[in-house]
Amino acid sequence: MSTRTLKLTIAALGGQGGGVLTDWLIGIAEGCGYLVQATSVPGVAQRTGATIYYLEFFPRTEALRLGREPVMALMPVPGDVDCVVASELAEAGRAIQRGLVSPDHTLVIASTHRAYAIAEKSALGRGITDTAALLELVRGQGKRSILFDMEATAERHHAVVSAVLLGAISGAGVLPFPKQSFLDAITAAGLAVKTNLAAFEDAYAQAQAGGAGASAPAAAAPAVPERAAVPALQPLLDAVRALPGTLQPLALAGVRRMLDYQDPAYASRYLGRLAPILALDRAPHELTQAVARGLALWMTFEDTLRVAQLKTRAARVPRVRAEVRAAPAQIVTVTEFMRPRVEEIAGTLPAPLGRRLLRSGRLRAFVGRFTGGRHVRTSTIHGFLLLYLLGGLRRFRRGTLRYQEEDLRIEDWLARITALARTDYALAVELARAQRLIKGYGETHERGWRNYCRLVAELEGLAGRADAAEVLARLQEAALADEEGAALERELAAMRRPAAAA
Repeated sequence: MSTRTLKLTIAALGGQGGGVLTDWLIGIAEGCGYLVQATSVPGVAQRTGATIYYLEFFPRTEALRLGREPVMALMPVPGDVDCVVASELAEAGRAIQRGLVSPDHTLVIASTHRAYAIAEKSALGRGITDTAALLELVRGQGKRSILFDMEATAERHHAVVSAVLLGAISGAGVLPFPKQSFLDAITAAGLAVKTNLAAFEDAYAQAQAGGAGASAPAAAAPAVPERAAVPALQPLLDAVRALPGTLQPLALAGVRRMLDYQDPAYASRYLGRLAPILALDRAPHELTQAVARGLALWMTFEDTLRVAQLKTRAARVPRVRAEVRAAPAQIVTVTEFMRPRVEEIAGTLPAPLGRRLLRSGRLRAFVGRFTGGRHVRTSTIHGFLLLYLLGGLRRFRRGTLRYQEEDLRIEDWLARITALARTDYALAVELARAQRLIKGYGETHERGWRNYCRLVAELEGLAGRADAAEVLARLQEAALADEEGAALERELAAMRRPAAAA
């Protein structure tokens, strides 16, 4: 028998039961006559870093035969881990980055779902790590890999992910313990036994099959229906279906977004704004596609009315309950943290009143007294009604200061695109794509608008350059690189340096 300990590393996010899983494994190992040592290094928070659990196992009978207990490590050593278990795909990638996965002998067991990191969520541009690339990396690094969606498996049985991880470990055969010992550990815990056992069995079968959920084909884009669900909306659907086929799915998504945000007249205006761009365009309509996407986002800008609407819609309640895994009889309290600035309050007012508020130092100081952080409990009747009534004011949105400001900005954007399309099609496409800089709410929106304006200011200097579109695309990426605008400053400085030298 080998005198080497069996080494297993678990990377689990906060709330996923990594500690429970470790305790189960300790109990199973000891019940099967094994010495076991477990250590853990906690992550900073829910998604800034996973907690790393490290376990080593050694048969007690072998230790007695040798006349000594094995020396076990407190932390995993790169290249010396037999099995890495990750409750989320990016954590498997982190384990590989740390060198814990060896192609010679490491088995990788990982969930294929993603729980986005704070850096991914807060990125100004698209900061999400490429899932396909992660899957390819994980598949290719270990000696063997077992990959499937463990979060979906847990939700299917209303169980915890730790039970799924335990089933995957057992099914993979990485530990020399009988399946029944794993089942007994769940039963002995006495918590949600039925659902956890069902999740265990499901994961066990998937692990035995080698993991079947890692390469599911992407869903096909939904077809544009022939008939609207509501007869009054049929003219809008007919207008969408009259567009070229490549534009119909995008336009349909935009129309649906307008209806959710405002009303049918607003959706009709969205299509009306696309028409002049389409008249200038040519197949494959790259420009119109970029405008359709950006216009849908810009016309549904986030204001206080939209935030209130989203926080009080009916679909949010079951989603929140599902996220916290609340039992049917459990009461869930939801507290909204809100900190409106004077600018947001002015933007919600009728345009004349909003302008007066922003111009008056005395009024700003008075209103500023009420802009401190507010906690609104939307699980109470009072808190819910407060936001519900605020969201209901969207019918008056067209008269607000914020709407009128954004509407003028959209018209200017479209006019610039139209003018550019006649002389530099590629540059017009990049200007249409530059709308992605403008997003969010409050200070985030202001930063995006400021960066957009800086790019627009460069258009005159770019006119006539063969690489104008390429430069504008590069400036967009720089603007999205950091909140402070350092990368954009460097790009702009680099553009002006040759001119200064000349």
